[in-house]
Amino acid sequence: MKRFAAALWHLFSDLLFKVCARCMRLAGKELTEEQFQPFLQFVKFGIVGVSNTLISLAVYYAVILGFGERWYLAGNVLGFVVSVLNSYYWNSNYVFKMQEDRLRTLLRTFAAYGTNLLLGSFLLWLFVKHLHISPYLAPIFCLILTIPLNFALNKFWVMKKRPAKDDAS
Repeated sequence: MKRFAAALWHLFSDLLFKVCARCMRLAGKELTEEQFQPFLQFVKFGIVGVSNTLISLAVYYAVILGFGERWYLAGNVLGFVVSVLNSYYWNSNYVFKMQEDRLRTLLRTFAAYGTNLLLGSFLLWLFVKHLHISPYLAPIFCLILTIPLNFALNKFWVMKKRPAKDDAS
């Protein structure tokens, strides 16, 4: 499975580079691999983010449809756990390619997403209980606020490249 996922990411990366390079050539510019990498990383993060969102929402809706609308916060937490595990796997292996301490990265992933869980749960509660927005629509509004925060925390804290211990001296 891991080999298949790596091949899929590589194929996607090559195709996207060729399309972007062609567009740049049409504009009279040359695109280097070094220039392309930050854009590719952002696109890959976006793909992982979309899959996380779909997974989280699927779990959320499964809980409220299976147990009732009163369970919307439990569905939110369960969706969070499943989507964070998905995010950790794809971001650490294919987006940011972490080679560091995997446990530390997993804990940082949960901490970063935990910030979003707290903010998202608070917003969900606020939207449902006080603004009387349907528990079916409220998570969509929460995403508008939590997605940018999630990207920033992942990019600049969770998956940030750190100097090797030998380099720190």
